[in-house]
Amino acid sequence: MSGFDENPFGEPNTNDPFADPAIRRAVSSTPANRGLEDYNPFAEQGSQGTAQVRGATNPPIYGGLGATQQPATLQPSSQDPPAANYARTPQQTVNTSLGPTLSPTSDQRSEPEWKARTEEDMRNTAYYPRRNNWPPLPEKCCFQPCFHQDIDVEIHTDFQKVVRQLYRLWMFHGCVLILNVLGGFILIVSNEGFSTFGLGVLYLILFTPFSFLCWFRPAYKAFKNDSSFNFMVFFFVFFFQLIVTAIQAIGIPGSGTCGLITAITMFDSSAKGVFVGLILLVIAICFVLAACGDLLLLTKIHRIYRSSDASVTKAQQEFATTFLRNEHVQHAASNVAATAVRAQMANAANQPRY
Repeated sequence: MSGFDENPFGEPNTNDPFADPAIRRAVSSTPANRGLEDYNPFAEQGSQGTAQVRGATNPPIYGGLGATQQPATLQPSSQDPPAANYARTPQQTVNTSLGPTLSPTSDQRSEPEWKARTEEDMRNTAYYPRRNNWPPLPEKCCFQPCFHQDIDVEIHTDFQKVVRQLYRLWMFHGCVLILNVLGGFILIVSNEGFSTFGLGVLYLILFTPFSFLCWFRPAYKAFKNDSSFNFMVFFFVFFFQLIVTAIQAIGIPGSGTCGLITAITMFDSSAKGVFVGLILLVIAICFVLAACGDLLLLTKIHRIYRSSDASVTKAQQEFATTFLRNEHVQHAASNVAATAVRAQMANAANQPRY
């Protein structure tokens, strides 16, 4: 019972681990005034007594002696694995760059074609000015296209066939005029005069571009915009085109065309005359076919015009709204009116006064 009489809160008298003399000497060698707040467990054993108080003016050094002063960072315990880098083949790279419009089997050579088609589609949008594409001239040519023509896009599907037929008829007229020039050259070789060849060249230079501007383009605009005014212009000019083609098919001597009369007069008993007559007869038949084509298309387009809501009244309204309100037309009219007024005033000033 003697063990229970001892003070449980006092220092034990027996089995004291600090009763060892070596431990007591080590404890007694530590300065008495050293506090817990000054204790640095990371310092060397011999520098425990010279440890300085750490604070704002003397921050602690992490990482041991000679280490740089860096803030402590918390390293993540686990890192996400890096994304797998799947290697792509050149074929897959090309297909990805081209987009979904091309099939995966298209090769790299189709990329320029795709870019050209994309640029052309962008040019044909309403927010991009349409680029002229007729006549189809090379880019390095000194002349550039003057008109934009795309029958598949600008013409309604019900009238695309008619417009194409009219365009082919215009090209046929040009080819017949070229044959007429060749016929005139044959007549020069046959000592039949120079007039047919000279007038044939003049007809080719004048009629080919003016026929395109005066009756094909009005018909194209009429079907494109449903314009009654352009229909009227087409009917007026194309009727005279039919009359001129019929006269050229007849071939009046001295008119400058190799028509039927000129071809018949070349036939004689010699082989040369028969050969020249056959060539001129073929040219005359081409003029007859051109005249027949003019008549057929004129009646066909007139039938389409009568079945639509176009009329002369509507053509007059379009003429007043589009042609008369054009600033160039108004400027020219004002200049003409000003010139007439000045001439009238000058005449009035020159008249003698009584």
